[in-house]
Amino acid sequence: MQGERRKFRREGEERRRDALVSAALDLISEGGPSAATVRAIAERAGVTPGLIRHYFQTKEELTREAYRALMHRMSTENAAVLEAAPADPLARLAAFVAAALRPPVVDPRSMGLWAGFLHQVRSDPAMAAIHAETYLGYRDLLQELIAALPGHNDPARLRTLAIACNGVIDGLWLEGCALPEAFAPGELEHIGLEAVGAILGLDLAASLPPALPEETP
Repeated sequence: MQGERRKFRREGEERRRDALVSAALDLISEGGPSAATVRAIAERAGVTPGLIRHYFQTKEELTREAYRALMHRMSTENAAVLEAAPADPLARLAAFVAAALRPPVVDPRSMGLWAGFLHQVRSDPAMAAIHAETYLGYRDLLQELIAALPGHNDPARLRTLAIACNGVIDGLWLEGCALPEAFAPGELEHIGLEAVGAILGLDLAASLPPALPEETP
């Protein structure tokens, strides 16, 4: 019973901590980083400012955790498609690229939050470390998917290809989030599959699994 109480308390504390992070993200989304004051976060989460200090020593620490949560969520939403993707390496890569360029990954709110954090990424070494951690984690996963393709076994070349493909995905993601009405349904996915395929010398568009059909513009 003692162990169950400790587990219940730990889970409860994790939920309260997550609620504070969610409140901070909501406020930043609505009014930018300056809107996420300790008092405003406490009011949004329905707690006292003193409780925030129980979980986070400073507002900056809470802001960093909010950024980490945002980046982790976007990466997780993208990688989730691999759970149902077939074993074929080409189909898995195609599914991953397509998922990166459609909702819920393409989301104006997420882009606004990401942009709101950028200044702090440049000025705060701890924020920069979180950015590097999450960026490299995503790029490493992309590199693993490319490495699974036949004939791709040179580490230096794999790194270059992953950086190039990631750059294409990032650019299209930004445009899709900023101007979603400027693109026909499935257009970003189609362009992304063609562009990443061109970098790799493959026909990715034709390799998209039937369960994840390509929406032609």
